[in-house]
Amino acid sequence: LREPGLNLRVVQLFRDPRAVHNSRLKARQALLRESIQVLRSRHRADPRGPPRHQPPQQLLLPPGLLGGGGRAAPPQHRAEFFLGGALEVICQAWLGDLLTARHAPAWLRRRYTQLRYEDLVREPRAQLRRLLRFAGLPVPPALEAFVLNMTRGAAYSSDRPFLISPRDAREAIHAWRERLSRQQVRQVEAACGEAMSLLAY
Repeated sequence: LREPGLNLRVVQLFRDPRAVHNSRLKARQALLRESIQVLRSRHRADPRGPPRHQPPQQLLLPPGLLGGGGRAAPPQHRAEFFLGGALEVICQAWLGDLLTARHAPAWLRRRYTQLRYEDLVREPRAQLRRLLRFAGLPVPPALEAFVLNMTRGAAYSSDRPFLISPRDAREAIHAWRERLSRQQVRQVEAACGEAMSLLAY
C-alpha cells in the first residue's frame, strides 16, 4: 500500500450477512468445498483455537442437525452447517478489517474505502461516481449505463448460482426476509452482530 510506484487503492465490498447467508444457501452445493476451505482457514490461522478469554463462536446450525438418535443429518443440513460456519468466519474477518480501518493511519485511510452492496443498488450512479473518484478514474457513460442496467433489470433473480444477468437488485436485497426462517436470521445476527453494527445493518 505504501509502494509509490503502485498507487494502490482498496475498495472493500460488504453485504448484509443475512442476505449473504440466503444467497449462499441457494448455492449450497456449489459453495460446499469453498465453505470447508474457509472453515479450515480458521484452524490454520490459530491451530490452538480461540483464546481462553474468548467465548466459543456459535455455529449456524440448521434445525435438526443435532437431532440425536444416532441418525446422520440429511446432506442439505450438513451443507448448511458448513455454510453457516463459513459465514461466521467471514464475519469475524470483516470485523477485523473494520476495526483495522477505523484505527488506521492517515496514509491507509486515503487508500481504502468501503462500499455496501445495498448502497450501490439503491444509488448506482452516485456510488459508481464515488468509487471512480476515489480511484482517480473518469466516469464513462457506458459504465454508468451498464451499472444501471445490471441493478434495474426486469428479472428478480436467477436460480442458477453465479449467473451474472440484469435484475431488479432492489428486490433482491430484501429476499432474505422471505426465505430465511426466524431461527436462521437470529443465528446470523448472533454470529455477525458486531460487524453488522459497525456497518449499520
